[in-house]
Amino acid sequence: MATLSTPAPICATPIHANLGCIMVAFLSHSHAEAGIAGVATPGRAPDDGELLDAYSTAVTGAVDHTSAAVIHIEAHGAEQPGSNAPAGGTGSGFFISPDGYALTNSHVVHGARELRVVLADGRQLAADLIGDDPDSDLAVIRVSATDLTHLTLADSDRVRPGQIAVAIGSPMGFQQTVTAGIVSGLGRSLRAQSGRLIDNIIQTDAALNPGNSGGPLVNTRGEAIGVNTAIIRPAQGICFAIASNTARRVAGWLIKDGRVRRSVLGLGGQTVPLLRKLVLAYRLAHDAGVLVQHVEPNSPAARGGLMVGDIIVSLDHEPTPRIDALHKLLTADRIGRPVEATVLRNVELKTLTLVPAESPHA
Repeated sequence: MATLSTPAPICATPIHANLGCIMVAFLSHSHAEAGIAGVATPGRAPDDGELLDAYSTAVTGAVDHTSAAVIHIEAHGAEQPGSNAPAGGTGSGFFISPDGYALTNSHVVHGARELRVVLADGRQLAADLIGDDPDSDLAVIRVSATDLTHLTLADSDRVRPGQIAVAIGSPMGFQQTVTAGIVSGLGRSLRAQSGRLIDNIIQTDAALNPGNSGGPLVNTRGEAIGVNTAIIRPAQGICFAIASNTARRVAGWLIKDGRVRRSVLGLGGQTVPLLRKLVLAYRLAHDAGVLVQHVEPNSPAARGGLMVGDIIVSLDHEPTPRIDALHKLLTADRIGRPVEATVLRNVELKTLTLVPAESPHA
């Protein structure tokens, strides 16, 4: 299967702010009312609040509303072969409920035998892993505490390029570190360490560093719009967060079942182009498909008659022009249910009936 490179993981008063609007609003104030960047109003000494510009006010307001919900996570894993020192790492996370449920990245806590968190008030608590999903790089942990400050997950479909984005976390072990920037792009895709593609990724230029993983990306209302997950190390200002709508859906499954159920066919494949004459002859929706390179013995693919060399062009009449499109279709509702796979075998178009099984990695 072709492997793509993965960006490195990086181990209540609403305040409405649009950068363009708030700067215009600020500059429109008279000197007597607000002062201007270091110009004091004659006759009185301005307080610190008056010296903060609108951008700073928006960022500090967001931090004031959210920082108490952000935690530092220490993950201790099994001992490394040939060493007595335990493996482990650190990252960030944030509470999503007052009774101790917190979101973080799967790569922060996956495989850990012990988890400890440090709260914003300095308390150190043991945490339990409720569930993690490497395919979305999300995990839920829980501490035994109540009445905790927690964040609301915003509707990430309402996020717009250019809006202010604030990242809070523990980069390089420095707890409660704040960086700010804007939403640089939407609808990006990022490959998880499991190999699956994560969609609807938010791109930001808010600086992220190792240790920011799992911390929140928030808007100026103090709502989480994403879960910080990765940086592209050679680049400057290209960082990514998993959208809050994805996080909400996955967190619900993890809290309910401890895992995210997905179906599997038991094959290995890669995206390949199709011959133009076959696309035209069979009126196919796309000019690419998934070439089957490996079929696991006694798998749904093997039992359904799928063979090495077949090219899957659709599943249940949904086109599969890329391996990632096939992954998206292998959802929990297809476990144990017959599906129709349309394949090209040499130059012949065939329809096979496959019954996906539950992924053992769920």
